Amino acid sequence: MSNFAHLLETEIPRLRRYARALTRDASRADDLVQSCLVRAIAKEHLWQPGTNLRAWLFTILHNQHVNDVRRSVREGVCVPVEDVGPILTIAPNVTASLQLRDLERAIATLPEEQRQVILLVGLEGMSYGKVAVILRVPIGTIRSRLSRGRETLRRRMDINRRTKPSMPHKRAAAGGASRAA
Repeated sequence: MSNFAHLLETEIPRLRRYARALTRDASRADDLVQSCLVRAIAKEHLWQPGTNLRAWLFTILHNQHVNDVRRSVREGVCVPVEDVGPILTIAPNVTASLQLRDLERAIATLPEEQRQVILLVGLEGMSYGKVAVILRVPIGTIRSRLSRGRETLRRRMDINRRTKPSMPHKRAAAGGASRAA
């Protein structure tokens, strides 16, 4: 296996994670990653050893996703979110799982530009500079989108916490404590 192929192979999990977050569909994400890898192999001569392969691959993946979205809009392909949303089984009273589900739903409602930046910076741990190169926008735009996205997520997660009914045993314990005081 060539060095380039080995380097590509190590980036596949990150590409898949980002593609799944973008498409919110496992099979479409796998297709997107495959298209990205095929394009990367075909364009290997354009990659300069010593430069950031991950940023180069994420740029290819991002551009492929944009092209796919534009093609689907042009062709009129539209799939309702309800049809592709994952069916989750949640163990009762598992707070972390519920919070993660709420966060995933809140991220899914963000505008795509904010969602992309949140995922690349927050999930993938990329620097603002790398994200700016991948998305082809100035660093200031990255900071702005990240700030607006985080603020929107904070508001939506706070609303979710306030609208959730409290657990009956917690209310009874709180009521008992206040009566004793």
